Amino acid sequence: MTDPFGVILAGGLSSRMGGGDKGLLDLDGRSILGHVVDRLAPQCGAMALNANGDPARFADLGLPVLADSIDGFVGPLAGVLAGLDWAAGEGAEMIVTAAADTPFFPETLVADLMQAADGMAAPLALAATRDPESGKLWRQPTFGLWPVALRDDLRAALEGGLRKVVIWTDQHGARTVEFPMGQVDPFFNVNTPEDLDTARQLAQG
Repeated sequence: MTDPFGVILAGGLSSRMGGGDKGLLDLDGRSILGHVVDRLAPQCGAMALNANGDPARFADLGLPVLADSIDGFVGPLAGVLAGLDWAAGEGAEMIVTAAADTPFFPETLVADLMQAADGMAAPLALAATRDPESGKLWRQPTFGLWPVALRDDLRAALEGGLRKVVIWTDQHGARTVEFPMGQVDPFFNVNTPEDLDTARQLAQG
């Protein structure tokens, strides 16, 4: 399989942060989004950002900005679809997605997802972590490998009202890749001002 294109999902409303673009908040001298870009770029081919509204506010990142093609802020699958449509136009076969508010995700994310999806007719895989107390495996629906070949199927599902990521991925036999928790949840995301304080402590080691 060729290297997937990278798509950073920043199409949400950031309601728990009080609105605005939480990805543009400062984290150790760089925006949260900047950290995500730095971590994802070495792992994939071309990159783009999924975000709605005025794209000029992300100009310093130097990335194409892809708006949702499904109206109404319907969730991350709309961003996945926007990324798949963009990748199809660029001749790519698949994309990998990462959330714009999750600056510490694994540096092996893409390689591990691709390894898990090897041999699938339509490579589809989601990252996951296991709760150390309950032992429950939690899938991370904004961190996945997605095949361009299924974009029309996804569009039809969204237009039909589907919103939950794992319902659609389960329909297509998606594989799950468990990433170790370590001392810090690798998919720790910044949802609240308190989370931002925690992220700033983590970024400083």
